[in-house]
Amino acid sequence: MKSAITICLVPEAQQGPFVFHDGIDAGCRAAARAGFDAVEIFPSSAEEFPASELPSLLKNHSLGVAAVGTGAGWLKHRLSLTNRDCDKRAQAIQFISALIDTAGEYNAPAIIGSMQGQNTDTTKRAEALQHLAEGLGTLADRAQTHGQVLLYEPLNRYETNLLNTQEAAAHFLIDNNLVQRGVRLLCDLFHMNIEESSVPETIRRVSTIHPGIIGHVHWADSNRRAMGFGHTNSQSIYKSLVNAGYEQYLAAEVFPLPSADDAANQTIQSIRTCESS
Repeated sequence: MKSAITICLVPEAQQGPFVFHDGIDAGCRAAARAGFDAVEIFPSSAEEFPASELPSLLKNHSLGVAAVGTGAGWLKHRLSLTNRDCDKRAQAIQFISALIDTAGEYNAPAIIGSMQGQNTDTTKRAEALQHLAEGLGTLADRAQTHGQVLLYEPLNRYETNLLNTQEAAAHFLIDNNLVQRGVRLLCDLFHMNIEESSVPETIRRVSTIHPGIIGHVHWADSNRRAMGFGHTNSQSIYKSLVNAGYEQYLAAEVFPLPSADDAANQTIQSIRTCESS
């Protein structure tokens, strides 16, 4: 497996669970210094993506791009794929599509997390899930033009009321023919620690339902700090991923505590410990 760490470029997300917040240059330098293979970037939009700087930074620091987040569309503009207003849904599709195109330039997938939205008093659950399926299908087709998958991240119950467990999400993707169109699960261990009775068993089950359905992992401890700073059994989870044939990124989407460098170093240490055990 490969290692990645988050760089947040959204001022409104300064308190969010991202390790580096001081710009793309400083973030890439710190990621390389800690020994990461790649960075996961959370930009404000495709238009504000650091396209002029990034290629040389990646080359100079021998880094790749693991994924690109789209959550600023929700955080800054309250756009989601399940908004009852069709114009708002269209704006969400447009916002994400531009980031899919940007990510594709770096051979990376885009992540659909908070922009999935939720069902509300004015949007019935069945209607919201239909909108979600339609949106994910459209965006997956866009991603495939770049040879990329689309990453769908089930969130915990405090962030969405749509699909909270990996198994529910897996069945949803399969039942709506979305796996066949290139949608993959993003397994965020923080959310899974809240929603799953057993994270390793859940990984085993979803991989049995559809081998290869896991496309990305957010490597975070139970308290959303770096792995090893909480009570998650990282070695059992790592083993379950190996048994599932997972070979992609373990990405640190965690709080920069007690400092960004501490979170980065602890993440790398946790991954190397799992690799050697």
